[in-house]
Amino acid sequence: MIPASFDYSSPKTLSEAISLLQQHGADAKILSGGQSLIPLMKLRMAAPKHVVDINGIDGLAYIKESGGFLTIGALTREADVDASQLVHDRYPLLADTAGVIGDPLVRNLATVAGNLAHADPANDHPATMLALGASVVATGPKGARTIAISDFFTGIFTTTLAPDEILTEIRVPMPQAGSGGAYLKVERKVGDFAAAAVAVQITLDGGSFTSAGIGLTNVGPMPIKATRAEKALVGKPAVESTIVEAARIAAEEADPAEDLRGSVDYKRSLVRVLTARALRLAITRAKGEH
Repeated sequence: MIPASFDYSSPKTLSEAISLLQQHGADAKILSGGQSLIPLMKLRMAAPKHVVDINGIDGLAYIKESGGFLTIGALTREADVDASQLVHDRYPLLADTAGVIGDPLVRNLATVAGNLAHADPANDHPATMLALGASVVATGPKGARTIAISDFFTGIFTTTLAPDEILTEIRVPMPQAGSGGAYLKVERKVGDFAAAAVAVQITLDGGSFTSAGIGLTNVGPMPIKATRAEKALVGKPAVESTIVEAARIAAEEADPAEDLRGSVDYKRSLVRVLTARALRLAITRAKGEH
């Protein structure tokens, strides 16, 4: 469990970090929380020749509302999200997600941005950000660009980030009145990856869904945005029959593989049940009842 040898840099500015990425290209990896990268290096499943530790860069750890978005900096820890009153009050889906990632030791180090940039379909935040309609800011030698989260993931462990870009910020649209969300996860033990999990974000007006986002965790080679299930909700009344139908469609959109966490049928059943439960909780929260 010892990593292969590598060179290490600890830049103090973002521009210095980007220069190092330009210099070393695909041989370099960014280290923020390290809760994905370091285990992979120890198992020799990843062997970067150069590790660029960005923890010494000031100004990359924040949670704030600005310009119509909740903005989360690249070095914001999961524990910071979990402890944020702003997040708990206005972004319950995000609060739910942060609270079930790993364990307290992991959450004290792991970053939300690293969770996304790692692009593991078993990670929790990708589905949550798909449901929230978030975007990310990638900063490189040509400046910053904004990428919709629906365009960010391109395959298992791969994203649209260029080798010389760093994910520097996450932007979550501020919720409209009548909005609510929830994240529900089934895991074999605390701290494990999900057998399946579902993220839901909805907005109600007059008892009907005016918008809906549904993201699925660890039931496909990429995080899944359940677009057909979303469409089955919008414009429909927030009643049990609508919920049940959307949950059925979300299960159809899942693309799980059998493994130690369960069979294909079991995981599809989990998606159906969790989608329905998450929708019910999101509706309750949207009405201000929870």
